[in-house]
Amino acid sequence: MRAANGWKDYTLIDASSGNRLEQWADVLLIRPDPQVVWNTEKKAKEWYKADAIYHRSSKGGGEWEYKHKLPQKWEVHYKDLTFIVSPTGFKHTGLFPEQAVNWDLYREKIEQANRPIKVLNLFAYTGGATLACAASGASVTHVDSSKGMIAWGKENAKVSGLEEKPIRWIIDDCTKFVMREIRRGSLYDAVIMDPPSYGRGPDGEMWKLEDQIFDLISLCANVLTDNPLFFSVNSYTTGLSPAVMEYILNSTVKAKYGGKTSCGEIGLPVKETGGILPCGATALWESK
Repeated sequence: MRAANGWKDYTLIDASSGNRLEQWADVLLIRPDPQVVWNTEKKAKEWYKADAIYHRSSKGGGEWEYKHKLPQKWEVHYKDLTFIVSPTGFKHTGLFPEQAVNWDLYREKIEQANRPIKVLNLFAYTGGATLACAASGASVTHVDSSKGMIAWGKENAKVSGLEEKPIRWIIDDCTKFVMREIRRGSLYDAVIMDPPSYGRGPDGEMWKLEDQIFDLISLCANVLTDNPLFFSVNSYTTGLSPAVMEYILNSTVKAKYGGKTSCGEIGLPVKETGGILPCGATALWESK
């Protein structure tokens, strides 16, 4: 498992009884996590000092209980990047800190390429990967269907000092956008995708990622240049193993371009126990 251990403004202090205890800069949050199936003793004193706790509802969703007054939003820093953090109604904060291990990987690949790199970031959320790639000199097309997430991503770019970088912000259905890019002959050196577990197809039909992942990767492989750099697929779907995603990359991208594939879980180090909390999976194709 690859762990995102380069954070200074984020710490996963402990995890127990279905919850994470996290520190985001100076703010302590407790949020539910379905991976935390153990009921270890809560020794960390911060459990009892949380600024806000997210409670799930039996009817779906949930709400925050604020123990102390918090700013509506605040900043956290990862190396030379800055992100706006804000608790949302769906327990999220606008940032998945475990993805930092992938941001570092993308940056290394782009910087070592020593040539102009065009990146397509699909289901791009608030732009963590977008900013990482742009900071390393890539031009990025950032695509997400949520107007709010695009606005959040632009704000992250601004506070990171990257608002003048070559980033295209596209509000669109990712599948429809890729189809149009294929018709237009638009090509990219790298593709990053972080599709949701459940979503809607181009015609509004409901779909599950397990049922659509092969078609989605196959489609996106058609926008790669003749000399692509990497293709990364992230997933938080528990029923979709990293090896399945790697197999698909192997039979689509690697079959055409050679190179190599790899896969594995990504996670966050837990300060209190020294363990690593699994937080999703990544499959990667690299040109070399």
